[in-house]
Amino acid sequence: MTGPVTPVLREMRWWDIDPVLELERDLFPEDAWSRGMFWSELAHARGPGANRRYVVAQVPGEGAGRIVGYAGLVASGEQADVQTIAVARDHWGTGLGGRLLTELLAAATAFECAEVLLECRVDNVRAQRLYERFGFEPVGVRRGYYQPGNVDALVMRLTPAAGGGFATGAQCPTAAEPRSVRGTEIHD
Repeated sequence: MTGPVTPVLREMRWWDIDPVLELERDLFPEDAWSRGMFWSELAHARGPGANRRYVVAQVPGEGAGRIVGYAGLVASGEQADVQTIAVARDHWGTGLGGRLLTELLAAATAFECAEVLLECRVDNVRAQRLYERFGFEPVGVRRGYYQPGNVDALVMRLTPAAGGGFATGAQCPTAAEPRSVRGTEIHD
């Protein structure tokens, strides 16, 4: 008898857009990103001027394997913004959200960012708890940020640990993960 297969994290590529869109529409039905939005983000994720990091979580298996999560971050100067983190419903509570966030924080360190910001729905307490375990602190509220629905966004910030990088998950090895988290969206 074998246990569940652990998803592998890897760079998101253009051929991942369709399966990611399926998850996106399931998890964010009111404000799902479009195919063009993902293409635009990935266009800035490779090459000498790359300032984005997008990853997918894939369960190894037949064919290409199933995408069960994804996450993205953009760096601009000394600031990084978490764009999105999402985990398939059947992988909630497995620690995958924390693994994805850890990957984004490693990217922020590689981009030499001085802080990481994100927005989180004020009603998504599970996501807030995840971010707090990683050291994020609330710094403000954006009224009516999430549309439709007119839901406020809690703005959270993380600054580097004493060693110069961002903490990479040591704070949440056993905690329950959020269902899905939508961070800063620059494509409205």
